[in-house]
Order: sequence, then structure tokens, then C-alpha cells
Amino acid sequence: MNEDLDALSHLQDPVRRALYDHVAATGGEVGRGEAAQAAGVSRTLAAHHLDKLVEAGLLESGFRAPEKKGPGSGRPAKVYRRAKAERSVSLPPRDYGALAGLLAGVVGTLGVEDRAEAAARTAGERLGRGRGGEPLAGVLRERGYEPYAEGGVLRMRNCPFHTLSEEQPVLVCAMNLALCQGLLAGMGGDPGRATLDPRPGECCVAVAEPSKTNED
Repeated sequence: MNEDLDALSHLQDPVRRALYDHVAATGGEVGRGEAAQAAGVSRTLAAHHLDKLVEAGLLESGFRAPEKKGPGSGRPAKVYRRAKAERSVSLPPRDYGALAGLLAGVVGTLGVEDRAEAAARTAGERLGRGRGGEPLAGVLRERGYEPYAEGGVLRMRNCPFHTLSEEQPVLVCAMNLALCQGLLAGMGGDPGRATLDPRPGECCVAVAEPSKTNED
């Protein structure tokens, strides 16, 4: 926990927080110049803070080869992406992830996956009640998702249950879908339709916007 606390303390600096938020929001690799422009600081200052975030384990760095090949193409550009490791802090320390893993194992042992999905759907409906007039992206963001729009579909850059999904992918993805479906139902109206549409490194659930849904 001390390592997580030390790492997250780096985000108290407003420049570092702005740089981290921009890199995380892109979902891919970001160069120093782009990050500097997004944070409104010089490239040199951005490079300093980006490297500090790498040292803290919040970002990962690499190099991108120049598009132009041969003489005069220049050196590979240093780029940054969000680190895969998860960070969390609680005082005193808690380990809800371990308990969630145990419960997921029990569900599989008893063969009650359908009941688990029903419980997730009910929980989603409860979370969505009274929020029908709010933007769906904002509601999802509050639940730990990082939504972004792409071609009439709302996708999520991350899975709030990533660690557990690596241990129990079928169960967790099914419950995640049921939770999102329940959330949409609870919001009422026509917020969209949640379906399984996994992509590498992203959440397995995507939400088709109403106009897209009506075309089906």
C-alpha cells in the first residue's frame, strides 16, 4: 500500500495530473510535444514530469520510430502510455479483490452463473434509477469506466474489474454486461443497448447509441 500511496501522491501536482489524464484519455501512445500542448506547458517541463510519472509506475515509456526512413529521418521519439498496473489506497488496508475472487470461484463451483448475472442486472437497475436525464458517459464514468465515442458506439478504454476478469473472464464479462444492461434499463428512455464487443486492452462491453440501435 505504501508504494501505491507514494505513486498516487505524484498526481497532486497539477501539471503531472494534467499530463497523466491526457495520456490515459488517449488510450494509446502520446509524444512529449502532444502532452505538453494538452497540459499547456513547455515540452521540456512536460518531459521532466512525464519521466517522473514513469518512475512512479503510473506511466510506461517507449520509443516510436520516425515515419520517414533513411538519412535525415531523425531519432525515434519517446512516447508514453498508461501503465497496466492498478493502484489503490485504503486506510487501513483492505483486500476486497481477494474476496471478490473467492466469491467468483464459489459461483463457478455451484454453477449459479445465471443467478450472478441476474444479481448484477438488478444492481445495475438500482444504480440507474433517477438518472435518465443525465449523459450516459457521465454515469458510466462514475462507475469506473472510461467511455469514449466511436462511430455511434460508446466504448470503454478500461474494465473496472480488470484484475478479476483475468482470473474469471467468462463470468466477469457476463456479469459486467448484465450490470451495464441493468444500468441502461434503470435509466429508462432509450439510452442505448449494451452488448459484448471485446477489444484488446479495453472493456468487453460496448453501448450502441439509440440511433445505431434503431437501425438494427
